[in-house]
Amino acid sequence: MILQKELILVPRKRGFHLITTEILEQLETLPNVGLLHLFIKHTSAGLTINENADPSVRVDFESVFNKMVPENEPFLTHTIEGSDDMPAHIKSTLVGSSVTIPISNGRLNLGTWQGIYLCEFRNHGGRRKLVATVYS
Repeated sequence: MILQKELILVPRKRGFHLITTEILEQLETLPNVGLLHLFIKHTSAGLTINENADPSVRVDFESVFNKMVPENEPFLTHTIEGSDDMPAHIKSTLVGSSVTIPISNGRLNLGTWQGIYLCEFRNHGGRRKLVATVYS
């Protein structure tokens, strides 16, 4: 069986944000065994799975991504939506727009130190929409 639901995340400032709990709150009970596929419907934010315990990991991610893809580069031409927009598109391509997580015993089968991140690359990205597809 396949179930699909659109999830709406609360607006967040730029950065890397754990959203595992917010996703689970919006989903109904998970099947005993299956897969959860999450897809973000935006081109200036991304999804990834990483460290869920130490908040300094998220700070370091933000620092590294901003160093790799800085704003206000003179060669960027897509600037009409602000200096953070084109770098956000590049960063979202590097991170990706989806994650797939196994479901075991009715729970997400993440590692002990893993959580789902919203990678918000705009200064003010607004509410982000995800499509959650549960395969059982």
